[in-house]
Amino acid sequence: MRALLAKLHRKYPALTEIFRFLVVGGIATAVDMLVMALVQYAMEPALYTNFLSLFTKNGSLFSYIAGTACGFTAGLIVNYVLSVLFVFEHKGKSRSAYGFIVFALLSLGGLALHILGMYLGNGVWELNAWAVKIVMTCIVLVYNYISKRLLLFRDEPEKQNKREK
Repeated sequence: MRALLAKLHRKYPALTEIFRFLVVGGIATAVDMLVMALVQYAMEPALYTNFLSLFTKNGSLFSYIAGTACGFTAGLIVNYVLSVLFVFEHKGKSRSAYGFIVFALLSLGGLALHILGMYLGNGVWELNAWAVKIVMTCIVLVYNYISKRLLLFRDEPEKQNKREK
């Protein structure tokens, strides 16, 4: 199995990177959603008879926004650490304070997109917050991969030139 994975990586390095990104993103998303749910549950315990009722009842918009922001922060930290360690072959400038700041700023763009979607979907159109969160997570996932791959985790030109020679 390991030999097959190594062969696939040599032949399709971008696909293996995307696969690792999806796995790490899945872990970070699970952390994000768990923290969001815990914040909601803590903010409105009278509304939710049990933890699972978080997924069937609509709470206040403020609890969704606060939960989304707290979940995002926890997911950001998990995503950054795992992205630097496991996802991207070309580390670029990611392992520096500058790299973390760029990572965080790009992620804040994703958070703004996510919160806008939560506001529109749940606040304006009154759709189920968790359904909106899942859709927004997919949209932000694509944004995150493309922005971080192009702006942070790219091969530096001088290293690329050495490899080509």
